[in-house]
Amino acid sequence: MARLNSVIGALEAGQHAFAAFVPPEPAAARDFATVDYDGLVFEAEHKPWDAANLRDSLQYLLDRRRILESGTLAASPTPLVRVPVNGAELGQWHAKQALDLGAYGIVWPHISRVEEARNAVAACRYPRLPDAARYEPAGIRGDAPAAAARYWGLSTQDYYAKADVWPLDPDGEILVVIQIEDQLGIENLPAILEQVPGIGLVLIGEGDLSQELGVPRQLEHPLLERARNRIVATCLEHGVAVGHPHVTAGNAEQVIGEGYRFLMTAPVRSHPGLDRGRALTGRG
Repeated sequence: MARLNSVIGALEAGQHAFAAFVPPEPAAARDFATVDYDGLVFEAEHKPWDAANLRDSLQYLLDRRRILESGTLAASPTPLVRVPVNGAELGQWHAKQALDLGAYGIVWPHISRVEEARNAVAACRYPRLPDAARYEPAGIRGDAPAAAARYWGLSTQDYYAKADVWPLDPDGEILVVIQIEDQLGIENLPAILEQVPGIGLVLIGEGDLSQELGVPRQLEHPLLERARNRIVATCLEHGVAVGHPHVTAGNAEQVIGEGYRFLMTAPVRSHPGLDRGRALTGRG
């Protein structure tokens, strides 16, 4: 069976994966349903958490014609969810609800310590008896698979077989993404990647990291650049893909050259008719 998670599919094949943040709103999901991103991250950290709205957004992301023409059951783009809680809060229930609705992965903000990363992976796994090396981190996700199995187009038993984290389970279709957003996280990142299997992607949190460094949103500042480089070097050393959250047409070549493999690009909205009309009427 082809990969259901297109982001995992791209990373597993050694390719670059492309994604964007979108609000968890049906109108936004519909707009992105035919765009060639590999994944979409529904942003629930800085947007209100509304499980019903997220459920509807997941449904509006499905384009029946696109699924038919692709010849697979995979949602395209693959929906991920960034949950509200910081790592130190050891949250679990937002991830549980997002996965139960059908999300293919969770983005965890502000992961700074090994125990926070371990909690992030465990919250995305069902409990399993310790019958293999893949047992740790032991799963703590509660059992309510009906909606997720329906969304994935699988029977419940087939969903159970696929609903584990990659690459800890090579056949898993759930992606655990941790965000490194502070100096403590950078210092602990080697230990996190050595001690916590199941992290599929590290995403740099430039906004919060720049705040801590005293250069808020100065994305090209040397202090932030050095911090980013440390994260990238650690990820490359441990064979874990690293993501850049602010890829533009202007910096894409540099970002790719630096080793980023998960590229988040924001769509650009333009108003050519308005701009031309204002120019012609002297209001430009």
